[in-house]
Amino acid sequence: MKVEIRLLGIDDAPFSFREDKTLVVGVIMRGGAYIEGVLRRDISIDGLDSTEACIDMVLTTRHRKQLRAMLLDGVSLGGFNIVDIEKVFNETEVPVITVTRDKPDFDKIKSALKKHFSDWEKRFDMISKGSLHVIKTSYNPIYVKCAGILISEAKEIIKISTIRGVIPEPIRVAHLIASGIKRGESYGKA
Repeated sequence: MKVEIRLLGIDDAPFSFREDKTLVVGVIMRGGAYIEGVLRRDISIDGLDSTEACIDMVLTTRHRKQLRAMLLDGVSLGGFNIVDIEKVFNETEVPVITVTRDKPDFDKIKSALKKHFSDWEKRFDMISKGSLHVIKTSYNPIYVKCAGILISEAKEIIKISTIRGVIPEPIRVAHLIASGIKRGESYGKA
């Protein structure tokens, strides 16, 4: 796999549940070293439009033909606005890799969904489908789901695109940009 593989990292901006929408930023990078573009979309907090926003980012960017994978900070954006990673892959033909630092607690997630959403089963199905892989790092493990790509290839992409720490640079940079736009200065971990 080429070191300068083109990747799209996506993360949402910090938000309050009193808001209706939040910003989602996509960063196109070559590996983890060179930024080629920045994309943005707005999504509904706890809505159902994050999948379409991710698809739209891929289908409308001038870098579409060169993208080799999409990296997401978890499987949801804007609260419980869950990204259907299989649908994103099927409609864009760009593999999707979700990365999280913390192991999802599916019991807590199910409980929160039941409490707040009439369509909790649909949302929980999207969150829980697919295999959750543990990837050991020199720090703490990360948790990964994939669509359209083998876990061995996903591991290689994560290794190529991670400069420091455990989070791939395209996701980290998307987080910095999104939080900087929202708060005036970036902070926090992706």
